[in-house]
Amino acid sequence: MNSKIKQLLALTLVFSFVFGSLFSFSQTASAAPALDIKAEGAILVDAETGKILYQKNADALLAPASMSKMMTEYLLLEAIDKDKISWDQKTSISEYAHKISQNRSLSNVPLRVDEKYTVRELYQSMAIYSANGSTIALAELLAGSEGEFVKKMNAKAKEFGMKDYKFVNSTGLNNKDLFGNHSTGSETDENMMSPRATAILAFRLLQDHPEVLETASIPRMKFRKGSDDEIQMENWNWMLPELNSGYKGVDGLKTGSTDLAGNCFTGTIKQGDTRLISVVMNTDSRLARFKETKKLFDYGFANFEKEKILPANYQIKGNKTVPVVKGKDKEVNVATKEPLSMVIKRGEKENYKPKFVVDKKKLTKDGELTAPIKKGETVGHIKIEYKGKGDDYGYLLDGDKEGKTEVVTTKSVEKANWFVLALRGVGSFFGGIWSGTVDMIKGLF
Repeated sequence: MNSKIKQLLALTLVFSFVFGSLFSFSQTASAAPALDIKAEGAILVDAETGKILYQKNADALLAPASMSKMMTEYLLLEAIDKDKISWDQKTSISEYAHKISQNRSLSNVPLRVDEKYTVRELYQSMAIYSANGSTIALAELLAGSEGEFVKKMNAKAKEFGMKDYKFVNSTGLNNKDLFGNHSTGSETDENMMSPRATAILAFRLLQDHPEVLETASIPRMKFRKGSDDEIQMENWNWMLPELNSGYKGVDGLKTGSTDLAGNCFTGTIKQGDTRLISVVMNTDSRLARFKETKKLFDYGFANFEKEKILPANYQIKGNKTVPVVKGKDKEVNVATKEPLSMVIKRGEKENYKPKFVVDKKKLTKDGELTAPIKKGETVGHIKIEYKGKGDDYGYLLDGDKEGKTEVVTTKSVEKANWFVLALRGVGSFFGGIWSGTVDMIKGLF
């Protein structure tokens, strides 16, 4: 074998190895990785729409521990928005709140019965350090007693459309830790929520009160700085970028831990124009809850992307017009009011198909709009349906943001005058007679 043939064979072997390796790599890279979340329950959702990207035992009723405080935060921020209380308002501390605050085996800042504290101070210690005494003090301020506040918590959960939940106190502690001060449930009851319900709570908190992140994202703060009661608070959310399990973009939201709950975490992260919400419940350790959350965030950003699915003024083939009765025009063009963007699976844009859903309340029994019609009048919506082969978990709740956009009329249609309507009526009458006559004649032959 001469040297040229040897060189050619060698080059062939090299190219085969290189291209074979590249092909093998590309095949592996394109496949979505298996997601093994070591938690009793978990869920990952798009914070803008509530689209569920992953779930595990999403409806299992589990103990959320201090993640319950997200509901206390919501009710507090709602009360401030409605001017029922203010940030600088001061409140006294009850014997109950004081006694809980002195228990350093729980997460707490020390409170005094002979001092008054601002709402802001108590809120910061609750949101950053999960202070239980502060939470009870806020509950008493907002409702007169923790028992009455718990009623508000359950009522708000029902309003949100949460299905799997039960609140028995404001903190998420087991009732046995409340020194006999529990007013709801048994002595050993604890708050319960499913991962889905917890995600709904976080979703509504971020949608309605995004200012919660201004405090939730603070890594460290001194409580009552410069006083005898000064205490360094380090945020229990160690995934904040400045802390020891830091992850870029994490800015909330709430941890939880009890014997029944294990270690839990509701996290939120924003990268680019995408915000995600995650929930992991009953993990093995404080660090494990962040490790499992990292898996969820990695999975979310690696396998999903925000895409514009439909532009504004989009028309579906076959549904570009809607018939009109009693109008100068016999039909009207319809199109999407706004563009629609969604978080979708990477590389699968073609598997998300638009479907026109007409608002039947706007139509006659014959499927017509009745003039007069205004430009921009809503006649239905376009919903995006996933036609791919993978799992599609739907949305947290039925609502206006479920991968859909309104369809509206693109122009006005005035009502026809009586003369035009009369002519149409005559035309319809004689048209009916003519059709009947033709049918009769056809029958003779």
